[in-house]
Amino acid sequence: MIVGVPKEIKVEENRVAVTPTGVAAFVARGHKVLIEKNAGSGSGLTDRAYEGAGATLVDSAKEVWQQADLVMKVKEPQPSEFPLLREGLILLTYLHLAASESVTRVLLDKKVTGIGYETIQLDDGSLPLLTPMSEIAGRLSIQVGAWCLQAENGGRGILLEGASGVRPGKVVIIGAGISGAAACHVAVGIGADVSIIDINPTKLRYVHDILGGHVTTLMSNRANIEEEVAGADLVIGCVLIPGARAPKLISRNLTKRMKPGSALVDICIDQGGCAETSRPTTHRQPIYVEEEVVHYCVTNMPAIVPNTSTYALTNSTLSYGLMLANRGFSQALARNKALAKGLNTFGGKVTHEGVATAFNLPLSPVEEVIRP
Repeated sequence: MIVGVPKEIKVEENRVAVTPTGVAAFVARGHKVLIEKNAGSGSGLTDRAYEGAGATLVDSAKEVWQQADLVMKVKEPQPSEFPLLREGLILLTYLHLAASESVTRVLLDKKVTGIGYETIQLDDGSLPLLTPMSEIAGRLSIQVGAWCLQAENGGRGILLEGASGVRPGKVVIIGAGISGAAACHVAVGIGADVSIIDINPTKLRYVHDILGGHVTTLMSNRANIEEEVAGADLVIGCVLIPGARAPKLISRNLTKRMKPGSALVDICIDQGGCAETSRPTTHRQPIYVEEEVVHYCVTNMPAIVPNTSTYALTNSTLSYGLMLANRGFSQALARNKALAKGLNTFGGKVTHEGVATAFNLPLSPVEEVIRP
């Protein structure tokens, strides 16, 4: 199979889908890998390193898209890439289709086989390809949240860890999954006053136990969310329903009740965001102030640390890419239930329930499209 890796073109997206080590793994199994020149430069990975691993360098993204059977990316196709999509192409990337009707429609119109990293799901419900980026985003959320609270950014001028004789800042984390737990670790580690909210008592118990009780754990309900958010200096939104839009747990009225100059970091903005006041931002313009609250809603947070993120991503995605290349689409999905759950679109049909629900489209079960 010919595997293609184009350079990411989303604003300030410096990650790349495959490292040189990943290329070597494909080549060792008899596959050809096309890498667009300078695709890895943002992550500190040189063309020479890719050539040394056996990749074929090409001058343009167009060559990658036209020749590859399987295209591996980091982010969803951008508008300038839409004309390069074609019927039968296997696209393996973060899709987040439930938050983007335009991308969904073009994948259906072009009859692209779209597999979303974020919807590949193991039997225990975990999301192995979303986990590494969620962990990084969670850790970064405290870092960028502290920056949002600085006075020059419109924040309250709060130091989260406090100072001698001064109370620490209050951090409220909504969601105790991978990103929420990672944010909690960092927030507790710097000495902030931390509360974390979730609907799952098992997750809350885990966070409470591993942090030695240095965090307040609360069950998710309207009263707890309103009380905690209204009193917070920094709110981190980490809710996730795999493949579906994030629920709007923070209403505009609740945002109005937050302290002037407080901050909201909405990690789930890729899935539409968990606050009514959230809208996507970029690394070039990461924040805006609405209802006197500083909002940080960057849709690709891990791109802040592209070298770390690229290696973490390839560690998780490589085995699934190899599975598709080695066995072909139908056999790979038939043999691997987790990969099958990652299928979002095929032959002009929606195959993921969350996407179908988001846009009121008919659902075609995966089992029907992967029949030999």
